[in-house]
Amino acid sequence: MSEPKTISPALVEWSGINGLPRFDLVSDDAFAEAFDVALASHEAEIDAIAGNPEAPTFDNTVVSLEVAGDALSRISALFWSRAGANTNETIQTLEREIAPKMARHYSKIGNNAELFARIDTLWEGRDALGLTVEQTRVLERHWKGFVKSGAKLAKPEQERLSAINERLAGLGAQFGQNVLADEKDWALFLSDKEELAGLPEFLTDAMAAAARDRDEAGKFAVTLSRSIIEPFLTFSSRRDLREQAFHAWTARGMNGGATDNREIVRETLALRAEKAALLGYENYAALKLDNTMAKTSEAVSALLTQVWEKAVARAGEEEADLARLIAAEGGNHPVLPWDWRYYAEKLRAEKFDFSEAELKPYLQLEKIIDACFDVAGRLFGIHAVPLQGVPAYHPDVRVFEIRDRQGKLVAMFLGDYFARSSKRSGAWMSAYQSQHKLPLANGSLGEIPIVYNVCNFAKPAEGKPALLSLDDARTLFHEFGHALHGMLSDVTYPSVSGTGVSRDFVELPSQLYEHWLTVPEILKTYAVHYETGEPMPQALLDKVLAARTFNAGFNTVEFTSSALVDMAFHTQGTVEDPLAVQAEVLDKLRMPASIVMRHATPHFQHVFSGDGYSAGYYSYMWSEVLDADAFAAFTETGDAFDPGMAAKLKANIYSIGGAVDPEDAYKGFRGKLPSIDAMLEKKGLA
Repeated sequence: MSEPKTISPALVEWSGINGLPRFDLVSDDAFAEAFDVALASHEAEIDAIAGNPEAPTFDNTVVSLEVAGDALSRISALFWSRAGANTNETIQTLEREIAPKMARHYSKIGNNAELFARIDTLWEGRDALGLTVEQTRVLERHWKGFVKSGAKLAKPEQERLSAINERLAGLGAQFGQNVLADEKDWALFLSDKEELAGLPEFLTDAMAAAARDRDEAGKFAVTLSRSIIEPFLTFSSRRDLREQAFHAWTARGMNGGATDNREIVRETLALRAEKAALLGYENYAALKLDNTMAKTSEAVSALLTQVWEKAVARAGEEEADLARLIAAEGGNHPVLPWDWRYYAEKLRAEKFDFSEAELKPYLQLEKIIDACFDVAGRLFGIHAVPLQGVPAYHPDVRVFEIRDRQGKLVAMFLGDYFARSSKRSGAWMSAYQSQHKLPLANGSLGEIPIVYNVCNFAKPAEGKPALLSLDDARTLFHEFGHALHGMLSDVTYPSVSGTGVSRDFVELPSQLYEHWLTVPEILKTYAVHYETGEPMPQALLDKVLAARTFNAGFNTVEFTSSALVDMAFHTQGTVEDPLAVQAEVLDKLRMPASIVMRHATPHFQHVFSGDGYSAGYYSYMWSEVLDADAFAAFTETGDAFDPGMAAKLKANIYSIGGAVDPEDAYKGFRGKLPSIDAMLEKKGLA
């Protein structure tokens, strides 16, 4: 007789400092068995809630659902963290199994007729229940979740929807793994001095470290990590090598063979269209936009199109300037995508008399992390306490306590900053544990948030500091803005905690936080030369601030084209040839030949590696309308850290989570909804 399955205590009994997981005790091999036990346990909890003989109440149904599945939540948080930031073959194999299994589990919950009947009774009678605004929002979230899971469908349609969700989960996991494999497997090794022409020392140091990691000591590796490929395209004077690297970067997910994502995209779009139809929506975009600020694809398209027209006109002016530089060098070729960053850097030097290489020595990772914490202290009264010797999921990960002015522990924060082959590309925030105030089984009340940031900066050579580009520094501030949204949360119910808000609102706290990076007093304090310790000269600081909208046409065309393609995919029915649709959309837009989409379809992880930003990539720009107007609230006071405005910002944006409608939250802070004007001015497109 086989032994009963069990859960490894390290996965659920988080006995580290301040309730952290004991990452050093977590074994990859323990996840499979733990998932099986936790899924069965959660199912039993759900059955007990559904079968409760008492009449449904908010407490015995909604609150019970809010706290159910704690073991599954903890195991999942640890597993998906590893899958994204420190994966291996064991984790990847299990990911392909667990993703559809989890989808099947939640589909079964969504189709539990007894449970939905209880939720539906509460929803229909909500006006008589005496609920708070937050409780009404929580009830609404559960009710809509059941409806979108097919609770109102007939049994055959429910079964088909469940099968679709299960298949989509597997496809999303495979899509992301394929992109990671392409990124991991490609490198361009350089050794000849002529091949390194134009490259600054910070980049050759990072390339040498990347080559050592690939057992090619003594060489220099161009990898597809953004922290290496982008500066290589910016500084390399070898046009042939830039072209070679650019083609590899943009071909991720469409190289043929086992890692080619084109068929995954086609099937994903077909299944999403079928899912929307089953649920009674015109298309998948209508389904996804149903609970957002934008609400309709027409509203999204109106914003994107208005910005596109201004951006493409500005990009045309920028391209003419680049073509002039090429001609001045004696070049006889048009501006092509692998030329843009290189000549844009020359144009920046010409227009503003500084280069990225000149700026980078002043942007040390350690100092920019300190700047993030300092801004949070000035605005929100919190500070970070670094903890030494606390094990995390990788040796590079740093651990901090976040405390308020009185020294009270507010949150735990982990920062994982360096690129590695076991980590997917990009940058993100996530949480092991969300803040809430509900009583726990152990008798305590609520939990503090445990939040982490993941970035992909180039790791420096031993003994040298990590130096960031200005874009890298913005990324650090952006992700810490997300982290603050999680760490400052002050709600009762976990489902509306922190970043539990609509997709086109969730980017507001992160994009808004970026503004404080370039507040002059922050740059003066933290932008100090890594060798001399001298602050950035005022003349260079002035140039940096003057150049904030430089290359705005290029940046906005890159983004907006991706958002428009995403929306086109999800407002159509079945798409037989996604790349043909992509080409058709770009042709109608008259996409400049000198610029490509920021994320071409076969490696568009926001949209196809899971469901997070499908029909939702526009959200960054929607939130940008909000963040530009929100920061204007501070500039209007004359103080970037105005205490009264900061208190309103914390109360209405950073701490309120999804406990109120996002429009009401924004108006609570600003007194009105924004227009597009501040965003266009911020971008230099007004």
